[in-house]
Amino acid sequence: MLFAFGFLHSARGGILWEKIMKERSSRLKTIRRLIKNNRIESQDELLNFLLQEGFEVTQATLSRDLKLLKVGKMSDGNSGYVYTLPSDEERVESEQIFVQDFLRGYVSIDWNATTVVIKTFGGHADAVANALDCLNMDEILGTVAGDSCIFASLKSGVTGEQFMKALKKHIPDLEEY
Repeated sequence: MLFAFGFLHSARGGILWEKIMKERSSRLKTIRRLIKNNRIESQDELLNFLLQEGFEVTQATLSRDLKLLKVGKMSDGNSGYVYTLPSDEERVESEQIFVQDFLRGYVSIDWNATTVVIKTFGGHADAVANALDCLNMDEILGTVAGDSCIFASLKSGVTGEQFMKALKKHIPDLEEY
């Protein structure tokens, strides 16, 4: 884990990581748009749409993206099923669950110029990192979780204070320790 973290934050690796996360964010927005505007019945069909948009991804990556976006399948009323996005009400409900997961597991939050470090109770880092990822905060590129600690990489130009302000918009009851 340390090797991977060190690589991601080397001079060239940091740029690579930022590029990867920007591509992911752009890809997720494209997937949302494609599902809203097209009748898509399968991952193969969605993969073809993504390829036309300039995204070459594996089926495994697409599956993770669909899970993150909470995409479901709904009957089309005939004999097939199409991909759908959750409603605003469902999104709010999901966000509340993530907020609860975050509050249940975190112990403290600190940061430096590029990284937020979130300490958690033992065994809670994965759930807290997942909650943070699912909040889709624009301030972070991504997270890496261990057993009781999370590293969240800040986007270029974002400060720890700005991150905390944005996090408190999602989690008003958040107390800093």
